[in-house]
Amino acid sequence: MKAFLVLCLLLLNVVLAISPIDGHNNKERHRRHFFIGGDEMQDYTKIKAALQQRKKAVEEQINHHFQEEQNRTLSFSTGELSQYDNHPADVATDLYEREKDFALLEKLEREHEEIEHALDKFSNETFGICEVTGQQIPYERLEANPAARTIVSAVNNTITDDRPSEETVLGGFRRYNFDGDDDETEFDAEDAYQSVAEFNELPMVYEDSSLEETGELIGYVEEIEGFLSTGIEGYTGDEDVVFQRNVHYDQYLNGK
Repeated sequence: MKAFLVLCLLLLNVVLAISPIDGHNNKERHRRHFFIGGDEMQDYTKIKAALQQRKKAVEEQINHHFQEEQNRTLSFSTGELSQYDNHPADVATDLYEREKDFALLEKLEREHEEIEHALDKFSNETFGICEVTGQQIPYERLEANPAARTIVSAVNNTITDDRPSEETVLGGFRRYNFDGDDDETEFDAEDAYQSVAEFNELPMVYEDSSLEETGELIGYVEEIEGFLSTGIEGYTGDEDVVFQRNVHYDQYLNGK
């Protein structure tokens, strides 16, 4: 009888030592911070704290800075009463800063989505597991990038094919080049380029010269007309003809 009482007391002590509430809390604590990956158990408490801290910082930047800036007009930033009388180049810097704010806001919103996704994986007990290979993500990688979804070798390295929207209407010279079409003789893109490419393309023979070596006879037919000139009354005799020592004169002497 005495032995039976001793056994009952021992069983009672065991039951009181491990209560259902404490056991549930220990399990919950284990579920929140520890996940088994491979042959070892990783502690992601610091990683989770870093994610929560970064999430708070990102939300503050989005709500307090970028939202306030976007709700303000451009006149508020420049101090101008109206932008209608300003040339676009006059507000180029302010426009650039506004476009940069939009780009930074989009980047922060994307980062916020990645942080939310990482925190959801804590609830699903899948944090630290590569979404592509199913392998454990190295702890060092998670320290550097807590929101990492995959291991380094599984990162998508595909180069994006997104192109600027203006390229849908700007197709280059070939799109507007009609040299191969016998029915088209208009001034095309190639002609437009050639008309401006002749400026500052070749070195000058002498300073402040507006004539360059283009290979075309512009404004005259014969080569000698490029460096012969007369007075205001025109040709009145051989003694009125003057040689202009310019680019065309040098080319004529050199036999080009």
